Amino acid sequence: MGNSFGCSASGERLVSAARDGDLVEAKMLLDCNPCLAKYSTFGGLNSPLHFAAAKGHNEIVALLLENGADVNSRNYCGQTALMQACRYGHWEVVQTLLLFRCNVIRADYLSGRTALHFAAVNGHVRCIRLVVADFVPSAPFETVNTHVEGNRGDSSTLKNKYDQSALSKFVNKAADGGITALHMAALNGYFDCVQLLLDLHANVSAVTFHYGTSMDLIGAGSTPLHYAACGGNLKCCQILLARGASRMSLNCNGWLPLDVARMWGRHWLEPLLTPNSDSVIPRFSPSNYLSLPLLSVLNVAREYGLQSSTTSSDDADTCAVCLERACTVAAEGSFFL
Repeated sequence: MGNSFGCSASGERLVSAARDGDLVEAKMLLDCNPCLAKYSTFGGLNSPLHFAAAKGHNEIVALLLENGADVNSRNYCGQTALMQACRYGHWEVVQTLLLFRCNVIRADYLSGRTALHFAAVNGHVRCIRLVVADFVPSAPFETVNTHVEGNRGDSSTLKNKYDQSALSKFVNKAADGGITALHMAALNGYFDCVQLLLDLHANVSAVTFHYGTSMDLIGAGSTPLHYAACGGNLKCCQILLARGASRMSLNCNGWLPLDVARMWGRHWLEPLLTPNSDSVIPRFSPSNYLSLPLLSVLNVAREYGLQSSTTSSDDADTCAVCLERACTVAAEGSFFL
């Protein structure tokens, strides 16, 4: 790259620093050669950005991006840093990548999974909410929590506030075998993800491809309820049924969700999934994650830029994004949310 540093050796040092969270080393290397931010390991396995995102080293992610790293670069599997961050639940990294306008709809080469699939399969609901921030404006907390009566938590009023077609296409994108993010979350019992995805236009009746699926033991042509029955989580099944899932749906093997539950030994689901079941289905309000002010925060930060906060007092303001701890990122400039 045209300086006295051996590009490969320095690049590998940057990879190690990104992986290990060594911010001082990373800064030193990039100060000497900013082009190292675009370095990729031999064979395109992973870039420093991929390593930092996967490990949750948010400051290094921001440093690399500020020095010219490609926010949408892919590794040999076609995975982006966003996919890595969503896989491991590093929502702070997801937020930083979004500020640098990463492409959220890209799919990997191996299984056709987007960042949304990686977040859903591992139960990272906050990452799901961030990934759709540009599709869905934040709803006031009071609106989310009062819009329950008369619609079984359908949140139809909320849905009219944003582009339904673009969001629906993204949320229902099928990965390998036709499996959607909702299938993945239902299978693994992440009821909070199931609830949020349904609020985001996930198709409760989507079926996996009829020519086969990677989950052959469940069967091709299976709905999210079939997957939830396999996973065995009662609340997931209740949420799906409350949002319109059918107990009578047959997959390509001719199995009902009840049959899948029995095959996998989920006997506690039988009273709920029996076709003529008289089990009472609870009402579920829209997900509280819809109320997080993500879109407004992202837009302000994109416009004014970011600066690290050095506030260390115990009475620091609670972060408006995570609602859990003191904020470590601030947007410059005056604004009103």
